[in-house]
Amino acid sequence: MGEAGAHVVASARRLVLHTGNTLCSAAVRRGAVAPGHELLECISSTLKEWSARVGPKQEQEVVEVSPCERPCKMKAEDRDELKITAKIFLLHNQPGVLKEAIEKVSAALGVARLDTVMMALPHTSVENDPLNEHLKASWLELQQLVAAGSVASIGTSDLDVSQLESLYHWAEVKPVSNQVNLASCCVMPPELTAFAKEFDIQLLTHNDPADILPAAAFESAVGGALNIPAAGWTPVWVLRYSVVIKCRGVIKCKGFLVEAWRNL
Repeated sequence: MGEAGAHVVASARRLVLHTGNTLCSAAVRRGAVAPGHELLECISSTLKEWSARVGPKQEQEVVEVSPCERPCKMKAEDRDELKITAKIFLLHNQPGVLKEAIEKVSAALGVARLDTVMMALPHTSVENDPLNEHLKASWLELQQLVAAGSVASIGTSDLDVSQLESLYHWAEVKPVSNQVNLASCCVMPPELTAFAKEFDIQLLTHNDPADILPAAAFESAVGGALNIPAAGWTPVWVLRYSVVIKCRGVIKCKGFLVEAWRNL
């Protein structure tokens, strides 16, 4: 049965993978794992589990992979007690993918709205243009999701003070938070701290790698899990979500969604 799953992926042009609840995964049970390594392990284990049970199927352009176990659906009566946060890593500047990513995670969780979505853009030079076109286009997409009621609040990741200030004064929906990677900055820059305090923007820290899912690592994970040649796959976005019980501060569920295109 694993051969059928391998054939389906080998003939596809797009792959959408949901890890399910990674709190149940071996990577999490072993203890602290770097975000990039945890993601690769979850991709590999999800593909192996899915391919072992998928039956013969015709070739298809878009393949959606998810585990049969580790469900993440939330009960409607519990929604007010939960805080759902997502961080989406845009690995390529492709228009329209933010809406798709939010729709997919909302469907996976069985909810109509996410509480907070943070966005991490591909790392590009912004020395001469703090508010570049990619940032504006992506933020406009997030603003539309807020207007539609799909997201309650939105934030950013790894913006310096010039970028954050430019975005804040330009945007209709203001960022409520900005993540800072303390691996590259052991102390919060004073200018960033002052601006965030003045405009009530929460500064958070993270330890995500600059490239959370390199194409070569993704190809290796897919090829190794399915025992097929996997050249040509390019991850387009990664979304990491967590569901926290508000009153207890306990993580109820967390996981990843990944979309990749072949020969992008």
